[in-house]
Amino acid sequence: MAHRNAKLRPLGRLLLMQRVEELGWPVSQAARSLGVSRETAYRWLRRWRAGGAGGLVDRSSRPHASPRLTPPEHVEQIRTLRLRLRWGPHRLAPLLGKPRSTIYAVLAREGLSRRRDLDPATGVPIRYVRDHPGELLHVDMKPLGRIPPGGGHRILGPGVFTPRRLRSGSDTVHVAVDDASRLAFVQLLPDGRGPTAARFLLDAAAFFAEHGSMSNGS
Repeated sequence: MAHRNAKLRPLGRLLLMQRVEELGWPVSQAARSLGVSRETAYRWLRRWRAGGAGGLVDRSSRPHASPRLTPPEHVEQIRTLRLRLRWGPHRLAPLLGKPRSTIYAVLAREGLSRRRDLDPATGVPIRYVRDHPGELLHVDMKPLGRIPPGGGHRILGPGVFTPRRLRSGSDTVHVAVDDASRLAFVQLLPDGRGPTAARFLLDAAAFFAEHGSMSNGS
């Protein structure tokens, strides 16, 4: 997935390459046509020539090395003591000789930072996640206004009045997420009424069945 602030998505990057490599556009003209700087266009051009279509895919921002990362054996030690003693960072830090911030960061990553999330008897983290795909689907919908001809407030500015005859109405995003696998199915539909929602549920069931997420559910 492209960065949320990126001006060019992978399809736009490919269009940029086609205009430069196949149509012979100058790099500056192709960059201007897509609303990016010449430096950005040259960067994607170098990556295209080095790796083809694969070079246009976003790379992970994770560093190659993390010298300050807590070693796995220390993480396991913190986790074990948290479950055994139920102590928080303020008491574990002096015991382990580590900063409280390090203890808290490890507990947060492991899902052990809040005592209410641990079973009082066993200390095992309480996770309300279904064991098998298809047992539970989370369904939600959200209406989104359509952008009228000429643009919306981001283009025309706040407070611009749009006559009723030019208003475009809204669409409704329907989302279904499988609780166990977190596989999601999304459709953009004209409304959120009963018949539309029923058709969405049927399409969602077919989608999850096709991906093997309904074999253990109803």
